[in-house]
Amino acid sequence: MIRDFKALVERALSLGRKTIAIGAADDAEVIEAVRDAAALGLADAILVGDRESILAKAGETGLPASARIVDIADRTAAALEAARLVRSGEADLLVKGALNTSDFLRAALDKEKGLRAGGLLSHFAAFEIPGEPKLVFASDGGMVVAPELEEKRQIIRNAVGALHRLGIAEPKVAILTANEQVNPKVRATVDAAALVEDWKAGAFPSCIVEGPIAFDVATSAESAKRKGLESRIAGDTDLFIVPSIEAGNIMGKLLMRYARARMAGVVLGALRPIVLVSRADDAAAKVHSLAMACLASADTN
Repeated sequence: MIRDFKALVERALSLGRKTIAIGAADDAEVIEAVRDAAALGLADAILVGDRESILAKAGETGLPASARIVDIADRTAAALEAARLVRSGEADLLVKGALNTSDFLRAALDKEKGLRAGGLLSHFAAFEIPGEPKLVFASDGGMVVAPELEEKRQIIRNAVGALHRLGIAEPKVAILTANEQVNPKVRATVDAAALVEDWKAGAFPSCIVEGPIAFDVATSAESAKRKGLESRIAGDTDLFIVPSIEAGNIMGKLLMRYARARMAGVVLGALRPIVLVSRADDAAAKVHSLAMACLASADTN
């Protein structure tokens, strides 16, 4: 169990210092995260981008002594070089800087220099919710718009594999739907039932998968009891698999806005996890995402 982001960072620190490559690194919040990651002993940085702009964004505080700059003015070319650094082993993790996400991913997955692995890319988010005893995770609220059944299988594999690397030996997985009844007119419920059958057949080892299951049951053993449902995960879910990008996006933003949750996120399915930080994220959120990426890639280092 990882109780909070402090514990997540501590676990990542146990892996030793990593090197991150940032494409289009002239972003003040990313540079602040670089400083914080270096001060914690989490990671050193290679900042790829326009040198003058990077130094200007660093301000009077400057960059950590361990950081180095690769001077490439064109932002797309900078992202491509950052990806190459990770692919070649000169860096461990790839981070998005001041560049549109689609342009960044195009460079990150370049056939010759990028991190394309042939699998489905999916977003993997962690939430620290005040009053809750542990971090909870969700996928996919950021990459796959309307996943078909096979894509949902890959999303689960990506996320469960990451949770194993985060130290959760048997994640409890909820395939979220509006209720627990399989309705042929509601594809999410049909898919959920099929995914549970896949799990029973051994498709998703070392985890517990339940679905279709509504959010109230997944998060409350009392709700399951009131509905007369038997569940091994109710009130103790580790991973929420959402039916669409809208559902995941709304769930995450509701948790952050009304439950005052904090979030970290990475993209799975490439040769290494990719950190796609949002411009709305503060430096602490970026550091937490870096820590999660370090852990999620632990078995490939």
